[in-house]
Amino acid sequence: MRYFIGVVHQDKNSAYGVHFPDVPGCFSGCDEMDDLLAKASEALSLHLEGETLPAARALDEVRSDKDVVRDISEGAFLLAVPHIRLSGRTTKANITMDAGLLAAVDRTAKDRGLTRSSFLADLARREIAG
Repeated sequence: MRYFIGVVHQDKNSAYGVHFPDVPGCFSGCDEMDDLLAKASEALSLHLEGETLPAARALDEVRSDKDVVRDISEGAFLLAVPHIRLSGRTTKANITMDAGLLAAVDRTAKDRGLTRSSFLADLARREIAG
């Protein structure tokens, strides 16, 4: 899995914003820090869908970038974000779990307006992203 370094900003009383020095034009935002990594990973996947992956610089290289140095001096911080390449096609998978847990999954998915599959896929993406 390839990781890209994101630069995270948050002005006083605002949402978190993240951009990627190695992926121009890719950015994301969210209100809660707990959602930051998942949203940033999703932004990378969508932005790079069908594209040739750009080179991802090492952390030390990104840290020494003059624009990143400036951002950090202004209060930004860095975040390693995994890029999960989506294939764009779905495949069936047979899984086994406790019947009570499956019922809870189905109830929660329904409450959120999702199918079981989309709910479980979203959970997997979030867990992989950190």
